[in-house]
Amino acid sequence: MGVRQEQVLVLDPPSELKFTGPFTDVVTTNLKLRNPTDKKVCFKVKTTAPRRYCVRPNSGVIDPGASVTVSVMLQPFEYDPNEKNKHKFMVQTVYAPPNFTDLEAVYKDAKHDELMDSKLRCVFEMPVDHTVQKEEISKLHFTQGKHSASLDDLEGKKLLEECKRLQSEVVKLAEKNKHLMEGDRKSV
Repeated sequence: MGVRQEQVLVLDPPSELKFTGPFTDVVTTNLKLRNPTDKKVCFKVKTTAPRRYCVRPNSGVIDPGASVTVSVMLQPFEYDPNEKNKHKFMVQTVYAPPNFTDLEAVYKDAKHDELMDSKLRCVFEMPVDHTVQKEEISKLHFTQGKHSASLDDLEGKKLLEECKRLQSEVVKLAEKNKHLMEGDRKSV
């Protein structure tokens, strides 16, 4: 078994895919694949968590000097900042043989030392304002519990309900803002 070739495609980002929450909706990040060579290159994108992501396109051919943008869509899930995320992606490539028609056959027929790959890890981040807001709410819960003797139960419940309502509103506004920002980027 020979030594694998070094990846010929230029990946942007090169080593990690960042997903910024909240994760109550689909979160998309883009991976740009650029072919700086003078040959066609076949690519395939694989992941360790196929049920959690939708990848478009997940395979294809990149002409010499051309680029492809791959959209990686993380499906909604319950985010836990203490949970260690071990999701990884691999971009596997091989030079396209002349006059090929079947991409799957190219990978089946490729010798081990003709395959090239790059690995990327996934990073989940919450927006800074969202994290701060969560800390404020947990402080409020703590404070409310400590001084419950001075607040009657009804007043405390009203405060907590108002807090939950405002938290939900902030999440919705952050999403709306994100969509508006994406819209601005597309129209530029």
